[in-house]
Amino acid sequence: PLLQTFQVCMAQSAPDAGRLATLGAHSVTFEGNIKAASPPLPYDPRDLHELKQAINQRPLWLAASTHPGEEEIIAGVHKKLAAQFPGLLTILVPRHAVRGEQIAADLGNQGLTVARRSQKQPISPQTNIYLGDSMGEMGLYYRLGRIVFIGGSLVAHGGQNPLEGARLDSALLFGAHMFNFTEQAAALMEAGGAHQVGDANALTNQVALLLADGKEARRRAAAAAATADDGQ
Repeated sequence: PLLQTFQVCMAQSAPDAGRLATLGAHSVTFEGNIKAASPPLPYDPRDLHELKQAINQRPLWLAASTHPGEEEIIAGVHKKLAAQFPGLLTILVPRHAVRGEQIAADLGNQGLTVARRSQKQPISPQTNIYLGDSMGEMGLYYRLGRIVFIGGSLVAHGGQNPLEGARLDSALLFGAHMFNFTEQAAALMEAGGAHQVGDANALTNQVALLLADGKEARRRAAAAAATADDGQ
C-alpha cells in the first residue's frame, strides 16, 4: 500500500525495478544508478601538495572506507609488506571518522606508528599508517593512493562505492561482499579494472603485485576509469 501511493518509482537496477513492482509500485522505470553520474570527488589542491611533499617517493596504498574488523586485516597486510617494500606507507580511512581514536589505539598496540589526520599529525619517515579520520576528504585520499582497497567488502557490510576510486585513477581491490554495488563491481572486474580478494593473504599478494608492477597498476586504473565513464 505504501509503494502504491507513488506515481513514479525509478530504480537503480533492473532487479530492483522488479522487486519494487512486486511490492506494489506502479510505473517503475530503470534509469540506472545515479552514483554513475556523480563527478569526481572534490579536494583541496594545497592539502594534496603538502601531503605529496611529506610522502615523497614512498610506496603506498589506500584502504578506503573501512569497517570494524577490516582495520586489523589492513594492519596485518602492512606488516607483511613492509619488509618487502621499505618505507611502505598505508593510508587507512575508516568509513566513520568518529572511530579514529580507537583505531589509532588498536594500531599502536600492534606496534605500528600512526599519524592522525584529524589531529594534524604530520607524516614522518617513521609513520607506518596515515589515519584519515577526517570528514569529506575522500577525494584527497583517492588522489594519493593509486592502489585502493574498497572497505566494507571483507566483512558482510556490502562494500562502499567503487566508482569514486575508479574515477580517480585507482587500481581497485575488494572482497567478496560487494552486494551494495553488484553491477558496478562485476563491470569493473570484467573490464580488468578491479580484482576480488577472498582474504587477507589474497589482499597482501595483490597489493604486493601492484606495488612491484607499476605498469600493471596503471593498466588496471585506466580500465577502471573507462568503466566509470561508461556508466556516466
